[in-house]
Amino acid sequence: MIAASVAVLALLASTAQAGKRGLAWPWYNGSLDPGKLNNGQGVTVAIYDWETYAPPSTNGNGGLGFIGTQATLDSSSSPVAQLASRQAAQGWATVFSLNEPDINGISPSTAASWYKEYINPLAIKKAFPAVTSSASSGQGLDWLQQFIDACGATDICYGDYINLHWYGTSFTDFQNHVIAAHNQFSQWNIVITEFALTNPSGGQSAQIAFFEEAFAWLDAQSYVTLYFPFVATSPALLAEYDSGAVSSVGTGSCLYNNDGSVSAVGQLMF
Repeated sequence: MIAASVAVLALLASTAQAGKRGLAWPWYNGSLDPGKLNNGQGVTVAIYDWETYAPPSTNGNGGLGFIGTQATLDSSSSPVAQLASRQAAQGWATVFSLNEPDINGISPSTAASWYKEYINPLAIKKAFPAVTSSASSGQGLDWLQQFIDACGATDICYGDYINLHWYGTSFTDFQNHVIAAHNQFSQWNIVITEFALTNPSGGQSAQIAFFEEAFAWLDAQSYVTLYFPFVATSPALLAEYDSGAVSSVGTGSCLYNNDGSVSAVGQLMF
């Protein structure tokens, strides 16, 4: 009886953490294999690349569900006019929309009009624009509230998730931010598509301790659907192509080593 109870508890624990983890996959990852972070146990399930084209890699999507992202109003790499056709051709089940419009000069009203025109018509799961964790007026959750208000009460913006980015200095601050977002926007589930500590003095060890605590907590929150630690690349590639990220986050949160193997942080994805 005791053994059976332990087995049930283990199954429940496994079920609670299955299916929420994903890879934030930069455009310069052509030499890496996302399949290395997919052990077939259904824990890591998704991948996105801030674009609407398939992830560049040595192994396609690595057996993960690709989520197309129209990160800007329009771009040459992800033309908004091709959004619907790319979704149809590739068969995404979910779409992410604007990337940090709250700090990139896109007003809530402009975003709402754009969202209704291009995101609303897609008959799949949808995430509202991804906002930063800035507490400044007109940014972060304040921008998101203004966006939802601009969508209107009748001709609304259809969405399944709010989309959060967070960079900071402690798990407690991260937890408080996610809880605050849930309390303010409780009618929607949450996806967290970028998060990490900001360049901690402990480097990789500090990021591991943070992610261990964060993953366990996120797995237990029924309103969190997906989360993507920053970032699914190697230190060398991040340093070569995204010096800004190295300055603000460091390379300790990378999920790969420079030889393409899974890093100590990446091991947490299993």
